[in-house]
Amino acid sequence: MDRRKFLLRGSLVSAGLLLEPKNSLTFGRPGNPVKPISPVVISTWDFGIKANTISWSHLSEGGRALDAVEAGIRIIEADTDNLSVGIGGLPDRDGIVTLDACIMDEKGKAGSVTFLEQIAHPISVARLVMEKTPHVMLSGEGALQFALDNGFERQNLLTEKAKIAWEKWRTESNYKPVINIENHDTVGLLALDQKGDLSGGCSTSGLAYKMHGRVGDSPIIGAGLYVDNEIGACVATGLGELVMRTLSSFLVVELMRQGASPNEACKEAIMRIVKKNYGYSDYQVGLIAINKQGETGAYSFQPGFSYAVHNEKVNEVFEAASHI
Repeated sequence: MDRRKFLLRGSLVSAGLLLEPKNSLTFGRPGNPVKPISPVVISTWDFGIKANTISWSHLSEGGRALDAVEAGIRIIEADTDNLSVGIGGLPDRDGIVTLDACIMDEKGKAGSVTFLEQIAHPISVARLVMEKTPHVMLSGEGALQFALDNGFERQNLLTEKAKIAWEKWRTESNYKPVINIENHDTVGLLALDQKGDLSGGCSTSGLAYKMHGRVGDSPIIGAGLYVDNEIGACVATGLGELVMRTLSSFLVVELMRQGASPNEACKEAIMRIVKKNYGYSDYQVGLIAINKQGETGAYSFQPGFSYAVHNEKVNEVFEAASHI
């Protein structure tokens, strides 16, 4: 390089105008092959391992994280033995099953449905809200009509198993959340694909025997779920009222932006809830997170919160560290 070119290059670098092209994940130089990212999927609770298997089948073949998220969650929504999600979810105190769900993609777009009746797969309706409307959230009758207009069919979501449980509850009608039992669990799933893109989703039938019309944290962007493709993603499960008051998922992603690991961020967010809520020991909240590098983490109030991870090395269920 002659002296004139050298001086010109130096002045451009000093001015911040000459930037080496780079891949944000590999920092490879132009012309060098870019190594594919190793995909990862993480989800809540023991049943997450079944969701992860479906999600991984998409990710391992180069599929988009968003498709992997939807496919994995749909498997849990369709499981009639699961009393906290989709078909078979426990009803509200009036015996009506109402569902909440949301989804976010790598572009920061989001879709959500709340208080949705008679539709088995709210996660798919939420995705259509994101992709086909100018809105983020549809609720109640409006969400149902939107689903029907887009080809979804009405279905009775109250299974015999859930009906028997509800009728037994009605003999006393005493509402009390039970730690780590399906009256306040959510399927939450986060995925990183081979392109390095993140997406996430969550779906739930909400608190069992809740007041008719109650909506929890799961469909609320920033509370039950948050995805920032530059940083990472987080999803929450447990007693939604506590999560909503602190926007826990958004907080976790912002803590990772400041340099915290997924584990550290989840722990700090749980401690924020602990400090602001007397009597938290009667409840459970669990958080899972993933960062842009594919590192995962989790933390909860109580022992007993499990989460599942599937990557090229493991396909396992783990128990999260907890405050108590």
